[in-house]
Amino acid sequence: MAIGQGDTGMGAGFLGPQSNKKIWAIGGGKGGVGKSLVTANISICLALMGYKVVAVDLDLGGANLHTCLGLPIPELTLSDYVSKKVTRFEDLLVKTPIPNLMIVSGAQDEIGIANLKHMHKNKIISKLHSIDADFILFDLGAGTSFNTVDFFITADKGILVSLPEPTSIENTYRFIKTVYYRRLKMLEGFLDIEPLINQAMNAKLSSPNSSPTDMVKKIIEINPQMGMRLRQEIARFQPSLILNQVRSQADIDIGFSIQSVCRRYFGIEMDYVGYLDHDATVWQSVKKRKPLLMEFPNSKLVHHFDRIVHRLLGVA
Repeated sequence: MAIGQGDTGMGAGFLGPQSNKKIWAIGGGKGGVGKSLVTANISICLALMGYKVVAVDLDLGGANLHTCLGLPIPELTLSDYVSKKVTRFEDLLVKTPIPNLMIVSGAQDEIGIANLKHMHKNKIISKLHSIDADFILFDLGAGTSFNTVDFFITADKGILVSLPEPTSIENTYRFIKTVYYRRLKMLEGFLDIEPLINQAMNAKLSSPNSSPTDMVKKIIEINPQMGMRLRQEIARFQPSLILNQVRSQADIDIGFSIQSVCRRYFGIEMDYVGYLDHDATVWQSVKKRKPLLMEFPNSKLVHHFDRIVHRLLGVA
């Protein structure tokens, strides 16, 4: 099977079986940037368009996607499946007030669940691919743990959420870098290029300011055929970006700057799919435990989410 089944570059087949459904992973390096809010409302948009959607809370250390969807804590969560209290994965599916939308809740107060074993991770991915749905959305946790990064990599489309402020932007770059090198390690075995990467990395030591694109150029110099193939595989990594809580045109323009840096430093094309204004209705909906799009249908953010979803779907 060829690597690159989707926009993140690895595709579902790398860690689980292939299927026709689309899996979107919503992540980012920093906590508190609004990943759950984005996941919930993109899920609602897709469901209202008539797609069958399952939102999966994979923030295994602090699951709260159910709150953004206006639900109480579900009785059964991923913790119960991992601990084998539940044997049928389908039993974790919970209906939401929105037609066509179901949720799988993340862990609740289960010590150690945030550090899933490799076999548990692959089993969850495999089961998710067996669910009857058009779209499955992963709400990922903060940070750059292997679990978070691997769930991001296995998706057909990886979506990054960031705030237009220095610490969040820095963590976004860190997340992209971690995903990049995690994918590179996976490609080493697939393309049998570990010796080439080691040789290129040794050459880089003499130039500490060199970038990942410089490393790829060095590999092309050493072995043009394999280097070009590596460049093609890396180019398949095309994450999308959403900026949250923007307050000015300068904030909006940060998204284009991140695009430019990713192209220049990593050699990847990032799709800046849109932004969300800073809006008090977000916090009002959370306090009311009501989905934003349902509680404030006339909010400017509803238009923003609609535009973002159409961009993600490739619909003008």
